[in-house]
Amino acid sequence: MTEPADLPATALLAAYRDGSLSPVEVARSVIARIEAWEPGLGATYLFRPEPALAAAAESEARWRRGEARALDGVPVTIKENIATAGDPMPLGTAGREPPITPADAPAAARMREAGTVLVAKTTMPDYGMLSSGLSSFHRLARNPWDLSKTPGGSSAGAGGAAAAGFGPLHLGTDIGGSVRLPGTWSGVVALKPSFGRVPVDPPYWGRAVGPMTRTVADAALMMRELAKADPRDGMSLPPSELDYSAPPLAIRGLRIGYLPDAGVGLPVDPEVAAAVAKAARLFEAEGAIVETIPPFLTRAMLDGLDVFWRQRSFADIDALPPEGKARVLSYIRAWVEPARHYDGLTVYRGLSQLHVIRDATLAATRDYDFVISPVASGTAFPAELGTPNHEPERPFEHIAFTVPYNFSEQPAISVPAAMSPAGLPIGLQIAGRRFDDAGVLRLAAAFEALRDPLPAWPVPPQA
Repeated sequence: MTEPADLPATALLAAYRDGSLSPVEVARSVIARIEAWEPGLGATYLFRPEPALAAAAESEARWRRGEARALDGVPVTIKENIATAGDPMPLGTAGREPPITPADAPAAARMREAGTVLVAKTTMPDYGMLSSGLSSFHRLARNPWDLSKTPGGSSAGAGGAAAAGFGPLHLGTDIGGSVRLPGTWSGVVALKPSFGRVPVDPPYWGRAVGPMTRTVADAALMMRELAKADPRDGMSLPPSELDYSAPPLAIRGLRIGYLPDAGVGLPVDPEVAAAVAKAARLFEAEGAIVETIPPFLTRAMLDGLDVFWRQRSFADIDALPPEGKARVLSYIRAWVEPARHYDGLTVYRGLSQLHVIRDATLAATRDYDFVISPVASGTAFPAELGTPNHEPERPFEHIAFTVPYNFSEQPAISVPAAMSPAGLPIGLQIAGRRFDDAGVLRLAAAFEALRDPLPAWPVPPQA
């Protein structure tokens, strides 16, 4: 019998509606699941069972009164860099005293308004600038499929929490792949929406907040709430009436670009290449027009992005007192140090490459309804590393498939596609036209129905 902690939000809402489950029962199941996995998984921060049970009781009362909200009683976790009122926000680093955030960020506010039950915040690496759960503040985050591996990052705890069954709904952030990389390495659905689709506070170019779930349908449920307007984000899109929960997309006649090679970065492992090639064949068999497209990201683009982000992060870290700097991860300190000597022209040229990335991505994908590719070149790497190659001088070799869509502002999703021979998840990235978040979700739902069956979710080591 399926434990309540493992049920998708779609099933929980139906069970609440017919009275076969209560939000309190589900909250207890999720709390027990977290206690069974932690602290070994390292996914949670501010895990608070009693407030979660109190919120679940309030939700249960609303269901009984016929006043249930859109996601009432459904457990949720929120990445620690998404503000929740009255809570500290360490940004994954021990380098500074965590400030107390006075109000919910837009995405957290939408989840609260929808009646979700916040069971925990989730962990991240220092400043969100690694693709693992390596942090100077939090416990090391691990992958429930293999505890020696990373869940991915920077939404590390969220990826591990989703795969381990800490409830069905999880919120992460993504500026270069930080929901999609945990998506592929933890084997969960992870959507980076179109830039501006989900309001962010504070907004920043390329940064998005997105759902991380076990099913596409649950991601769609979250998007229905997350995409509501919030005046704090002056870069957000106008509200729209997208039908996120529409049925799977009809594939026949779609033009799908197939990008097996990013053109730069780490080489694609054979098992990842095979999984994505199989997805291309499945779409073609269903009547899609699938065409291989050439790489469009270049070394100059990736290196320019590195220069700009080093300078941005150097400004944050150099402002810390000496004792604070010393507490920041040595990898991050080594990465930012060259920026001490950058001049204005160097930084300007780096920043300019972000515009070049945008234009190249839009031009390469313009003729296609969707583009499919690997999410990352390989499967999950050792948990103790910051990136797959763990080289501060080459920190972004692994984001060549994901980062273009942050700056082209297109929606992109990681959806589980296969398992490697070693039993590690492999995701498929589906990117769509700007603003077609609903279409990306619908094609991902169609792929869920086409792919081979996947194994059961991992269970706690002592179970």
